[in-house]
Amino acid sequence: MKKKIVIAILCAAVSMGTIGCGNSTASAKTTQTQTDKKEDSKSENSEKSSEEKQSRDIFAMDTYMTVTAYGEHASEAVEKAETEIKRLDGMLSTGNENSEVYKLNQNGEAVVSDDTAYLYERSEKIYKQTKGVFDISIYPVMDAWGFTTENYRIPAEDELSALLKNVDASKIQYDKKTKKITLPKNVKIDFGGIAKGYTSSRIMQIYKKCGVTSGLVSLGGNVQLLGAKPDGSAWKVAVESPDEDGNYLGILQAKDKAVITSGGYERYFEKNGKNYHHIIDPSTGYPAENGLISVTIVSDDGTLADGLSTSLFIMGKEKAEKFWKKYSDKFDVILLTDDDQLYVSEGIADDFQSDYKVNIMKK
Repeated sequence: MKKKIVIAILCAAVSMGTIGCGNSTASAKTTQTQTDKKEDSKSENSEKSSEEKQSRDIFAMDTYMTVTAYGEHASEAVEKAETEIKRLDGMLSTGNENSEVYKLNQNGEAVVSDDTAYLYERSEKIYKQTKGVFDISIYPVMDAWGFTTENYRIPAEDELSALLKNVDASKIQYDKKTKKITLPKNVKIDFGGIAKGYTSSRIMQIYKKCGVTSGLVSLGGNVQLLGAKPDGSAWKVAVESPDEDGNYLGILQAKDKAVITSGGYERYFEKNGKNYHHIIDPSTGYPAENGLISVTIVSDDGTLADGLSTSLFIMGKEKAEKFWKKYSDKFDVILLTDDDQLYVSEGIADDFQSDYKVNIMKK
């Protein structure tokens, strides 16, 4: 699978709604409880239901996305959200020859747009905070493994050693005044680690400008929520189990939050009986194996949540917990270890329900 998996369970429908510019036919991975469906039925039977809820499914950034908004301006908001998703997809793609990132990688330098400059600045900050764990220059190593093309292979050790010499985001030059990025020779970058989180945050801004006060976006499963549900209660977000058995790690009640999960089960290939996943440790060039199999970040900031979900997965449980304690005012976390232990930070412990035994992490 090519996505981080978080499933939104909503009291008001996230399923397909009537859209002013025509109905979409694609489907996204969302689900509802029986109670939710009954409440939806009541809402959809009202005369104003088509005006109150608008939802559209979109394929972009190599995944299915769903944007949903409520209220009299919902149709306009959804329309603008789709336009924004496509704009950012075209700008940030590493494979689109017309994208800013592609041209930067090919030419080695470029004066970039405000969006790309912002993403670089955020990436640089997370790089420093994580002491190099989050590194946008990992792209050539990802490519060598085939995770950018799906032509999967295990690179030779000498090949990885050579590539790792160029994995160091601190060597990238950036002029904040002119927004010029200069890459050292053989360095290429990819904002895939935060692009979806940034996109969901941008959509929240669009919703607000359109006057929407209740809505959400699911970008490849990454969920970001605006406000509460239309009835004023919290949204319910279910974090799927890595076992792919249809079960959940638990249900989180949240408002105005991004909920983003990373795990080695999302995208991988098998060779000689061993699975190789796409979350590469920049210190080794190999898929991270530090004792965690799932990391969920809950934050007001979708861009941060996206970057940290991968970073903490690479860190492993002890370093991830230490990092959370240092920045606990910025995010909360749910960790699942490879020995099936579930850890939840105290800030969301009361809002998280699970059949697992929950170990509460305290500051």
